[in-house]
Amino acid sequence: MKFTALQIAGILEGEIVGNPDVEVSRLSKIEEGEDGTLTFLANPKYTNFIYTTKASITIVNKDFEAEKPITTTLIKVDDAYKSFSKLLNYYNQVKMNKTGIEQPAFIAESASFGENIYLGAFSYLGENVKVGNNVKIYPNVYVGDNVTIGDNTVIFAGAKIYSETVIGNHCVVNSGCIIGADGFGYAPNENGELQKVPQTGNVILEDHVDVGAGSTIDRATLGSTIIRRGVKLDNQIQIAHNVEIGENTVIAAQTGVAGSTKIGKGCMIGGQVGIVGHITIGDGVRIQAQSGIGRNVKDGETLQGSPALAYSAYNKAYVHFKNLNSLVNRVHQLEKNSNNE
Repeated sequence: MKFTALQIAGILEGEIVGNPDVEVSRLSKIEEGEDGTLTFLANPKYTNFIYTTKASITIVNKDFEAEKPITTTLIKVDDAYKSFSKLLNYYNQVKMNKTGIEQPAFIAESASFGENIYLGAFSYLGENVKVGNNVKIYPNVYVGDNVTIGDNTVIFAGAKIYSETVIGNHCVVNSGCIIGADGFGYAPNENGELQKVPQTGNVILEDHVDVGAGSTIDRATLGSTIIRRGVKLDNQIQIAHNVEIGENTVIAAQTGVAGSTKIGKGCMIGGQVGIVGHITIGDGVRIQAQSGIGRNVKDGETLQGSPALAYSAYNKAYVHFKNLNSLVNRVHQLEKNSNNE
């Protein structure tokens, strides 16, 4: 897919300095630019590269003035970084603008879908599935019975959406995700054998939820596992049965949340965090990577460590921990001196 400087300037409402007909088909870092690529300059630390880059087009701020000869065509805009991001979004929309139903695909007679959808080859839509407008379902996606998918949602290749799941508008479910598998529920019988507790609930993803590749969200035992509006989940995250995550919370990769825990709004949770079940985490909480959370957390707390401490307390304790050997040696020396007196 090729774009000329003139086309890009039109999208960004920018001013061209150079050849309006030069074409690009790829993106690059400014220091690694090659012929046929587009790049941008937003950080002044990289200004020297604009004089050596081989990129065909460079997006720059309007106040940029070259002090030496350059070969790249410039597109001047109010904010180079924001304009480059806008262009990436535009490119993704063009690249992903697929429509139609590829074959082979299975669509149950009772399934229904809206306008302008894309259904990739080898996908499966079960009984009573309802798919909204402008939805894109990529190849090898399984959508179980009674699933609802809202408008403008994208389900990438290989995702599995179990029965009864409800997915809102403008959501993204990445490849390898499993939404709605059974929660991890077992109870011992009179012989001490573990018997499975039926998981009869579902999963609800509200609007504007993103779920990273390889993540799993389990269905509730009763009721719903709920991921509220605007939540962003990274790759390889485990969300257990009956968990609720509040609006606009962000969770990084490899975090696990055990059953029935409630996480508040606007939280930021680092990678590889472990959170026990049946606790409540307040709004606006910050949890550093690799922390272990085993208690309720109040609004606005920042935690680190395992088991997690208040962030400032952890840092103070860590200073002493690094000096532990010398402190032990001093104690031993004091005890030795005391015994010799």
